[in-house]
Amino acid sequence: MVSRTLLMIPGPVEVDPEVLEAIARPPLSHMSTAFAALMQEALAGLKEAFDALDGQPFLIAGSGTLAMEMALANLVEPGDRVVVVDTGYFAARMAELAEWLEAQVIRVAAEPGALPDDAQIESALRGGAKILTITHVDTSTGVVAPVERWTALAHRHGALVVVDGVCAVGGQRFHQTLWEVDVALTGSQKALAVPPGLAIVVARPAALEVYHQRRTRTRSYYVDWGKWLPVMEAYQAGRPAYFATPAVNLVAAMVASLRRIRVEGMEARWARHERIARSFRAGLRAMELELVPRDPSWTAVTLSVIYYPDGIDDRLLREIEAAGVTVAGAIHPALRGRSFRVGHMGEIGLPALLQTLSAIEIALRRLGHAVSPGAGVAAAQAEWTREAGA
Repeated sequence: MVSRTLLMIPGPVEVDPEVLEAIARPPLSHMSTAFAALMQEALAGLKEAFDALDGQPFLIAGSGTLAMEMALANLVEPGDRVVVVDTGYFAARMAELAEWLEAQVIRVAAEPGALPDDAQIESALRGGAKILTITHVDTSTGVVAPVERWTALAHRHGALVVVDGVCAVGGQRFHQTLWEVDVALTGSQKALAVPPGLAIVVARPAALEVYHQRRTRTRSYYVDWGKWLPVMEAYQAGRPAYFATPAVNLVAAMVASLRRIRVEGMEARWARHERIARSFRAGLRAMELELVPRDPSWTAVTLSVIYYPDGIDDRLLREIEAAGVTVAGAIHPALRGRSFRVGHMGEIGLPALLQTLSAIEIALRRLGHAVSPGAGVAAAQAEWTREAGA
């Protein structure tokens, strides 16, 4: 048996028993009316989660990276100008994908923990940019981008906007239609709280129109919207359809999670993630730990990227795990060996928060770092109670 710890990495996340139960049921035929009904419900629920009632969702077997490829491959043609706002490791992956598609890529980069100026982005957009890509929350730095503001900037210059919401959708406040984001994407294993294996893309009308006007064939067979549109449209009407075999049990799990999300309500879910983040960071401050984002307004609510204190290194990860919680090491090249990452998204609440802070305290003390016992836990409790009005 594998030793079980509390999973507090930035995805996969802890999964509710109702969602696990849905995965454990016998598989349905992917051509059955029962499965078509599940897909119909899943696609409707994703429109709500993205707040994109005019969007066309695509739900296919694959990872978040596949969703990134699906978003770009259907819009980019060789020679197109793509501006990538580079706020970390996964923003850089978006640039690599665009280069793979033979786009002319302009990166607007910032140091880890920072955001580029609007003027830098606007300068890059001038001269006929077709697409601006934004990573809503970069999992490597914990920085959250001002999607609404940058989307308006891009549209003023005639560019489509593609938002990587892998570490955001379902936890970080997001309004795809209201903010006029043309394409948004995520994976199942983050704030939507489903095990890994589903790639999700939501395309709005302007993006679909650009796809239909392509001069060249899409440079990926599997993710071509033309293959998937008839399938998704059939599912939305409750009819079976086929292009490639779907992950039937993961779709059932997605439906179970989306039902939970609908009961909670998106506004309440966003507010819960914001409260969790504030309480967790109150605990970090009590332990005198610093976040990588340089400004509180740039800090995501779905995860925290935390600098090690002086004299502490990656041994801390092992000590935290020995105390019963699994967190993640740094993934950004400039932050490796200097920081660690804690995911706090999906279904978690106060108990998981306090257990994680306690494990960090224990680990720091075991490595000889002075921390007052219970300081982080007490500060998080105080912040949580203050917000409850108690």
